This record gives sequence, structure tokens and C-alpha cells, in this order.
Amino acid sequence: MSQANRDELKIQHQRGFLVGVIEQDEKDLYEDPLGEIQGLAETAGVEIVGRMTQRRQTLDTATAIGSGKLAELKELLDSTDAEVVIFDNNLSPSQGRNLEKELNRVIVDRSEVILDIFASRARTYEAKLQVELAQLLYLRPRLKRMWTHLERIEGGIGAGRGPGEKQLEVDRRLIDKRIDELKRKLSEVEKHRQRMVAQRRDHKTVSLVGYTNAGKSTLMNALTGADVYAADQLFATLDTRTRKWSITGWGDVLLSDTVGFVRKLPHHLVASFKSTLEEARHADLLLHVVDASHPEAELQIDTVHQVLDEIGVDHSNMLLVLNKCDACADRSIVDVLRVRHEHAVVVSAASGEGLDRLALAVAKRLGDGFAHVRLTGNVANGRIGAFLAEHAQIQSQKYTDTEVIFECLLPQALLRRVHELGASIEPIDAPESVPVVAE
Repeated sequence: MSQANRDELKIQHQRGFLVGVIEQDEKDLYEDPLGEIQGLAETAGVEIVGRMTQRRQTLDTATAIGSGKLAELKELLDSTDAEVVIFDNNLSPSQGRNLEKELNRVIVDRSEVILDIFASRARTYEAKLQVELAQLLYLRPRLKRMWTHLERIEGGIGAGRGPGEKQLEVDRRLIDKRIDELKRKLSEVEKHRQRMVAQRRDHKTVSLVGYTNAGKSTLMNALTGADVYAADQLFATLDTRTRKWSITGWGDVLLSDTVGFVRKLPHHLVASFKSTLEEARHADLLLHVVDASHPEAELQIDTVHQVLDEIGVDHSNMLLVLNKCDACADRSIVDVLRVRHEHAVVVSAASGEGLDRLALAVAKRLGDGFAHVRLTGNVANGRIGAFLAEHAQIQSQKYTDTEVIFECLLPQALLRRVHELGASIEPIDAPESVPVVAE
């Protein structure tokens, strides 16, 4: 398939009508309950021609919406000439079939929109495998809705002739075979990534996580000078990228950008992208980037926590970064967020505001429990250098005719071990960002 075809979304250039069923536990949580699905649909290239919401205790088992709303929706679709109906809910296969039959329109649910966007944005081999797997896992229970040809296939000839099969059953077998193949390939990719992550033990690692379009890629570019694609759109990038970030008073760390999250992220997509988030799972520190100018910033913070829990990423060591402060019409909004999250750092990745404070905060977090020391040993004693290469953050290394001198950050618990290896230890006055020094 050509790149142009991959970039052409299934619902692109169509007139879309948005429908959202707000269940009991979602009441009054969102200022604009259809705002996010509209952003997703527009990202997918849909022209929005109408919207409708309904509050219900739970989704109607047959059509998601009640019979009265279904009749109202029919009239609205006719008056707007909508070609596709986009639900801000995840529909069951039977609900999708019933709605298509009743409305005579293409029915797309929230998961399908997100999967379409991901398919168009996947660039690397790994991302393409992950998206295809998620699409097939989503499609398999919905095959019946996709096919109208359920005729029996002719069997073989003579004694080998079987009872025949429905085309649906053949398609399911083909999908199952492809799913198994994709899982095997992704398992190989995941093992490679795990080895690659393990090889970075000599560097501290920091991962950017957050809601989609919070500005993670822009922040990474500002901090590292990387050329990561960044745009004001949902899911601008899907692939994890890692770059070196030099922090004054600390040294080099490895900074990774990860795929953004949204609420109600499709389960199959979360499962498929677990290996992509391997960097975040093993990071020494997570930077949770938040769009402070977004009216639902608090809800987005909660969503990121939920997704991290779902994929098994420990977020106990996480620093909140309130980004896009320059986009806030009223800076008191940022002040309210800072009161609720007292250790948060306010920045603007676009203008550079607060990036120096962020570097200090990261150095302090990474430096907790570390001693900033100068170690001197005999130049012939290779054990000291080998030990520091594995356990310390080496900032400089100098040689004389008889001595080797290291300046480094070393866990305080290991100071005695270094002394036993033959090194003399001298504390260095650490910058304010790294307050813990050797006694």
C-alpha cells in the first residue's frame, strides 16, 4: 500500500454528525462533552455538520440511544445530509449493525476514529505493526457487520468435499492467522527494545508522558534540539524517540517522547502500544506534560494517571509540567493548578519560558539520594572506573601520571564501597539543583 493510501482516512472528506451518550458517571464532568470527539473527527478530515447528546443511565443495548432519540437523529441526518454518524462511545458489534440498519448511514464509534488516525500517522515498522494488530482485534468481532455475502463456499470434489463454510468464517481464520503473525513480530520488536533500554543503564532516563497535544514533542525539541515532528493536532506523533538532554550541574540524561493519551483509549490500542511505552516503564523520572490552557486540564491529568495504571507504568516518581502557560488568557488558571499540584513547574515549550526552572527541578529529582563528589584513585586501579561506569553519573574524568580523578554523582549508599576499592572521596559543593552531598 502506498504512503498516500495509508494517509487517506476511511472517513476523510465526509460530512459527519456527532452523537454522544453521556452516562450517569460522566455527568457534568466536561465543559463540552463532544469537544474531544469533534477534535478527533476533524483530525480525521471529517466536516462536522451537526451534534446531538443524550443523557442516560447506561447505553441502550440495541442502539446505544433510545427509540425517541433515534427518530430525532433520523430527521437531523436528513436535514444535514450527513454521510457518517460518529459516536463518542465504544459501540458493540450489534449496536453498530442495528444503527446502520435504522439510519442507513455509515456508523463509526470512538475507537474506530482513533484507530483510523493512528493508521494514517504510523511511520515506523513497529508503529505500523501495532496499529494493524489493534485494527484487526477491533475488526474481528465486527466482521458480520462488514459483510452482506454470507453465501456458502463450494467445497472440494468427491470424498474430500466438506460441508462448506461461510465467507465470514474464512475471513475470521485469515484474520486470526494475521493476528498471530503480528504478535510474533511485535514480540521480537519488544525484546529488541528491552535490550536497547537495558543498555542505557549508564545514563539516567527521563520520559515525557501526557495527554495528546499537550506539547510533549515541542518540549522535547526545546530541551534537546531534536527535530521531532510537532504540530497543533491530536496524535501528531506515535513513535517513541530518545535524545540526549544536557542539564547544567548534572550532566547528560536520555529524554524520551511517547505517544499521547486520550480518555477512553481503545483497549486493543493500549495493549498493542505497550512495547512503545517501554521507555516510560523503565524511566528514572516521568515528566507529565499538561496543557495548562485547556479548560479540562484536571480531567486530562486524571486520564493520564488512569492510562499509566492500565499499562503498568509506575508513576510514583513523576514531575508535573504545566505547559503552554503563554496560551492562558488568564494566568490565574495556572495559579489554581499550581495550588492543587504544589511541586508543578510552569513552562512554555514554544517561548522557552521556565525551561531553566524545569532543568533545575529535574536535576533535583534525579539527584535525591546522590552525593556530588570528587574521587581520586591510582591510575592503575581499573576497578574504580569500572564500578563508577556502572553505578554513577560521571561528569568529568582526568588523568595525571599517577592518578585518575572523577567528578560524579554517586548514590550515597555506595560511597563506602568506592572507598573500599581504594578511592579517596572529596565532597563538591553541588549546585542548588542537587542539594545532597557527601558528608
